[in-house]
Amino acid sequence: MAETVKHGGLTVAKKLYEFVNTEALPGTGVEPDTFWSAADDIIHKFSPKIASMLRKRKSLQNKLNRWHRQRAGQAIEPVEYRNFLEEIGYLVPDKGECRIATRNTDDEIARVAGSQLVVPVMNARYALNAANARYGSLYDALYGTDAISEDGGAERAGGFNPVRGERVIAWARKFLDDAVPLFGGSHADVTRYFIKGRKLAVSLSSGSVTGLVDNAQFRGFTGDKANPTSILLVNNGLHVEIAIDRSHVIGGSDDAGVADVIIESAMSTIMDCEDSVAAVDTDDKLVVYRNWLGLMKGDLADTFEKGGHAITRRLVADREYTGVNGKPLSLHSRSLMLVRNVGLLMTIGTITDSNGNDIPETLLDALVNTAIALHDVGPNGAFRNSRKGSIYVVVPKMHGPKEAALVNQLYTAIEKSFGMKRNTVKMGIMDEERRTTINLKECIRAARSRVFFINTGFLDRTGDEIHTSMEAGPMIRKADMKASTWIDAYERWNVDVGLECGLPGAAQIGKGMWAMPDLMADMLEQKIVHPKAGANTAWVPSPTAATLHATHYHQVNVADVQKQLASREKAKLEDILSIPLAPNPNWDRKEIQNEIENNCQGILGYVVRWVDQGVGCSKVPDINNVGLMEDRATLRISAQHLANWLRHKVVTRGKVMKAMKKMAAIVDQQNAGDPAYRPMADDFDNSIAFKAACDLVFEGRKQPSGYTEPVLHARRIELKANG
Repeated sequence: MAETVKHGGLTVAKKLYEFVNTEALPGTGVEPDTFWSAADDIIHKFSPKIASMLRKRKSLQNKLNRWHRQRAGQAIEPVEYRNFLEEIGYLVPDKGECRIATRNTDDEIARVAGSQLVVPVMNARYALNAANARYGSLYDALYGTDAISEDGGAERAGGFNPVRGERVIAWARKFLDDAVPLFGGSHADVTRYFIKGRKLAVSLSSGSVTGLVDNAQFRGFTGDKANPTSILLVNNGLHVEIAIDRSHVIGGSDDAGVADVIIESAMSTIMDCEDSVAAVDTDDKLVVYRNWLGLMKGDLADTFEKGGHAITRRLVADREYTGVNGKPLSLHSRSLMLVRNVGLLMTIGTITDSNGNDIPETLLDALVNTAIALHDVGPNGAFRNSRKGSIYVVVPKMHGPKEAALVNQLYTAIEKSFGMKRNTVKMGIMDEERRTTINLKECIRAARSRVFFINTGFLDRTGDEIHTSMEAGPMIRKADMKASTWIDAYERWNVDVGLECGLPGAAQIGKGMWAMPDLMADMLEQKIVHPKAGANTAWVPSPTAATLHATHYHQVNVADVQKQLASREKAKLEDILSIPLAPNPNWDRKEIQNEIENNCQGILGYVVRWVDQGVGCSKVPDINNVGLMEDRATLRISAQHLANWLRHKVVTRGKVMKAMKKMAAIVDQQNAGDPAYRPMADDFDNSIAFKAACDLVFEGRKQPSGYTEPVLHARRIELKANG
């Protein structure tokens, strides 16, 4: 039994108590007694309210289940279905006009559209990489990925390939021509960049001298005017730096001496305490909190070995230039850091209340992470992260307006207890649960002075779609979900509501993750749909992907798109409520078997790392050995999909178990090179990870909202207890 400390009505793990008192709070302006008294009051006030919200979720689900069972085999009549949802309070009345009143949001949120990273804050190296991904090398991103084809002698393998290098340079010059065009010339023909007065001048291979079509895009430089070492430009609010170095291996062979093109990439990063981490106890939570503390204080460092050398990574310094007016110009060089706390469902024994109950983990995160963020925006804050004095908290997995209102009340209580200005804490609403989607405007209204972000998440949203309508009938195949009626309406609805509620200029409208970090050519082709859809941010899986996706925001002026979309016809609620059923499935045996195996392989590939190694997010090879970024959202949809097909006898338990064992052997083979990996197929009866995967499917209907956390946490705790 871990040592504990009593404070008021709370029993606190001693390790957490000492961390808060001696590491987290000094310098924030909040004294330990103030913190723990506030924690005592808030935990005992809000824990029963959270429990009430969870009971409401269960009650509504039971009513939905009964309604669908009573109509088994019948077509769902849309008007009757909507009336039923209104009658039980699942769909709430629209109260009319709603405009957010959020103030003091940083430009990365309010004004500049760009890429967003999501990274497990439990991993210091990943967190630092993401925070430092504000600027990225376009040359490196193109050269090192399939964004540039390997056809015609442009292979990536081996040493530097000049054929590939030429293609990278040509791609980058075309990008410059489109984003920061020259008057009467191309960046491909430049032999010299220099500054003349307050303007950028360029010499062309033809012997002529020209400049930018719009000199307002010229922001500054380094070096001297006649021989600058870099040129700083801007387009759609995003910075582009042309690095000049004739002594460099690339710059030395370039007519203009250009060694690289650096572009502003990850404008913001969600430091994640939720879906992408595996934190189940006090020791795990302390890793999470210490890394968040280091990021907020600016002193986080991580040393690791790479290429036989020890490397220490820290947060990068700001970028310094000479401005157009000749005065120093400093640019913030780190991604704006947000934090995603755990949702309302889970409890944790790190603190127990006066009745001996584990407390809601979301309360622990809210208290500790907010206090830590005062190192940035508190009375002694350095304002290194938010220059506007805001704390950005992304709130996942809320179900409807009352839960949004409760979270809003929670942060009001924390702000009051810690002596903070009202609405210092901003709130991001993850639109990933069905009851939030159809009531999104009322969710925004419930926190209208805090909302800085609404975001769609296809995978969690699909998991909830399946679980909510579990009893309605068998669902269509997983791959067909993206073409279903509800998903298009859902994505449009999120933007429509965001525009209607006045988010442009004050908050983000976001889109979900590109899950294939190795397929950057496909991402460049496809992900431009997100800015074209009116989203001023979208998730990407890596700093490299952030750099490449950033080029889309040069091609598309999202503010202009949002103005155009504001007058379109709003997506239809009836379409969102269209359940993706396959009432008369006619799949052949091979199609069904492929679906079972695809789901089983994905579940096992993720779960075995989560349970056995505590890895909450990683690139997991799918059944075709394509690496996919997996977190609990991808797991939820696969598990719920199989649970649905089991419920409606599309598949049998025996067939699923047979597929589980077959796929376990394949997953073992895919991980054969990992010395820390524990094979499952060697001993199914004693593989806790294999049991967890089976629980997620065979007990999937019983899981609250189809969430995977209860099973994963229980099995991970079991494994740790067994040593």
